[in-house]
Amino acid sequence: MPGTRDRIMDSSAELFRRQGYAGTGVKQIVAAANAPFGSLYHFFPGGKEQLGAEAIRTSGRLYAELFATIAAQAPDVTTAVREFFSGAAETLVETDYADACPIATVALEVSSTNEQLREACAEVFDGWITGATMYFSAAGIPPGRARELAFSMLCLLEGAFVFCRAMRSTEPLRVAGESAAAATRSALADAGL
Repeated sequence: MPGTRDRIMDSSAELFRRQGYAGTGVKQIVAAANAPFGSLYHFFPGGKEQLGAEAIRTSGRLYAELFATIAAQAPDVTTAVREFFSGAAETLVETDYADACPIATVALEVSSTNEQLREACAEVFDGWITGATMYFSAAGIPPGRARELAFSMLCLLEGAFVFCRAMRSTEPLRVAGESAAAATRSALADAGL
């Protein structure tokens, strides 16, 4: 069984993903983590804001690792992109459209009002762009085009999450995934691959 700190982090990430940062209370977090109330402040002396920033960074790393796992198992780059979108759609359906991207959920909600959380979200997004750029570059796509492709793919993904949750349909992720796969094929063809 994970330790108290890990349970608090896991519960926070799940609640922020489902309810947003403002919609999640500290009492709710410790109850979901089955932790004593004071333990939150023991592990996170900066309170909910520190916990939020750490949960964002941890969730961001986990999503980056998920993409790396999917990419390593896919037979080619285009398939990896398509499967990443398909997997996101499956998760939405399995969770009744509650579990989308926790980073985007928090970024949309607090980036104009909370600098610490905005910085954490920006750090995660920057890491994702860098990682995807490196992945596409390693496949032979020139670095500038690889970076554009990384931005495009992630913008399609995050935008599709918003539509999917509001419409309660995975059609936006399917369409966005096909667009991202087509852009990947085009970038590979332009690179002579």
